[in-house]
Amino acid sequence: MKVLIILPPFLPIDDIREIIRQILPDGEISTSTDFTEHNAEVLVATTFTRIDGNLISKLPNLKMIQISSTGYDNVDQDAVKSRKIMLCNIPVANKESVAEHVITMALAHLKNLIHFHNEILKGNWPVLTNSMDLMGKTFGIIGMGAIGRKLAERLLYFGANTVYYDPVRLPEEDEEILGLKFYSMNELLAKSDIISLHVPLTPETKNFIAEKQFNTMKDGSIFINTSRGEVVDEAAMIKAIKTKGIRAGIDVYSQEPPDFSSELFRLDNGYFFTAHSRGHHGKPAEVYNGNSRQCDEICAGTPASLQGAMIERL
Repeated sequence: MKVLIILPPFLPIDDIREIIRQILPDGEISTSTDFTEHNAEVLVATTFTRIDGNLISKLPNLKMIQISSTGYDNVDQDAVKSRKIMLCNIPVANKESVAEHVITMALAHLKNLIHFHNEILKGNWPVLTNSMDLMGKTFGIIGMGAIGRKLAERLLYFGANTVYYDPVRLPEEDEEILGLKFYSMNELLAKSDIISLHVPLTPETKNFIAEKQFNTMKDGSIFINTSRGEVVDEAAMIKAIKTKGIRAGIDVYSQEPPDFSSELFRLDNGYFFTAHSRGHHGKPAEVYNGNSRQCDEICAGTPASLQGAMIERL
């Protein structure tokens, strides 16, 4: 099994290379798609690599694509289908980590942690604050997939009033277990103190949260996006931060790494940034062990532990 692993150059490639040698001894690592042709049968990649028709055409022996995360919107599925290539992801790779990260971002804003940190570094002692508790706050979750459900489960312990919107409503029994109330999209936007976005990137969800949606939100509410950058209109978000006091927690961007000259990174306050780190959490060995095991099982014809990870046998 000839395996090609394409990684973004900003990762610690040397460290990862040593780990992969132990897990996938025949795996070849590249940080570029700028090659003429490769005889790989399996391609392992992150969401940072665009897998389009041009790249697939350079891999004439390709039988399987393994995406080392939940999302696979970076893959041209029509090109994959035309070649009858198997496309796999890791559907529950990061649900725990993303749920914790969302709550961390919410608490950082509610407790004004960045402000306190900066003030103390300046030699100030800000005793009087407007810090708030998560208990009793209305926490709106948009998208009730695996990550949305895990977030709702975690919020039970904080005493938040958790509401959600999804095109497909959960059974009443599940809502009761998770302490959830179903709201329409507009009602959720208008009533939530904190909003967390968990939707896939599709043609229908591009700029899903735009000026109209930001205008519906409460002034000063917290908006968190750990899904995909392109589901949010960045210009509208910047305007909402400046005019409505929206406090943003952003882990994903329409371009990654992002354009650091964007106005988004020059705002005085109202934001909390991380580097799409929740989809690539944990030790590299754990991440690539999962990829390796999945590749081995599929190629051996015994995908016993996939649990839905095979998106399509195209």
